[in-house]
Amino acid sequence: MKKPLRQIRADMPQGADSPLGTAVAGRDKATLSMVTEAVEHQQTMLAYQPVMQARAPQQTAFYEGLIRVLDPTGRVIPARDFMPVVENTELGREIDCMALQMGLRALMRNPSIRLSINMSARSIGYKKWMRILDRLLKKDASLGERLILEITESSAMTVPEIVVDFMKQLQGRGISFALDDFGAGYTAFKYFRDFYFDAVKIDGQFVRGIHENPDNQVLTQALIAIARQFDMLTVAESVETKEDAEYLMSIGIDCLQGYLFGAPTIRPPWIPDKQSQQVA
Repeated sequence: MKKPLRQIRADMPQGADSPLGTAVAGRDKATLSMVTEAVEHQQTMLAYQPVMQARAPQQTAFYEGLIRVLDPTGRVIPARDFMPVVENTELGREIDCMALQMGLRALMRNPSIRLSINMSARSIGYKKWMRILDRLLKKDASLGERLILEITESSAMTVPEIVVDFMKQLQGRGISFALDDFGAGYTAFKYFRDFYFDAVKIDGQFVRGIHENPDNQVLTQALIAIARQFDMLTVAESVETKEDAEYLMSIGIDCLQGYLFGAPTIRPPWIPDKQSQQVA
């Protein structure tokens, strides 16, 4: 007699001692080692992706600076391949520090751009991160007016009261905040009323294929309505087709970001180069 599926699953080896657990642990260890080496040797960079205004003349509203590391072969590794492993570690805090420093230096060199940089709520209160911010803002206080800090919804909700206080403090210095991956986490609306986010970035799972997905249309319209109620700019992530962009514009989205408008590149328009280099 065949076993029920639930029984088969129960009989499978679980935990760190299972073959799968061992493989995952080995992969994570290799990732930590690779990122540690990259940070120690400062083999990091930012890749820049444009965020476009949805309304005419559809100019670039700002760029998102996405952290990248180089592996021992020189291959560019995107954050999605290592941040889940390092985010809760000291190494994650160092990555946030390096992203902030590179972002602020890019703003110093290029007065015409506005830039968003990702950070974890776990980096709030990290002394080195704040020293970098203070030091560079002392050199040029106007940098704060062109800096946007992106915090994911799931990260913000780990310490909502601390995030609220942190935002109040830094918005007084001209810095803006964006709630990243909006809709993918579990924002409690009692906290959402207290958050002072200037913008929300609607998670790509609701955006991809939206022009032909009635469920995602309803959900995205609801997210836009919530953001409007609290006077927040709305950005749609992962816009990959003209049809999706047109639908999003028809429901009043403010900005659009995705491969339709440009992949992340380590050679953005303000860096002279005969041919831009794009990285995933």
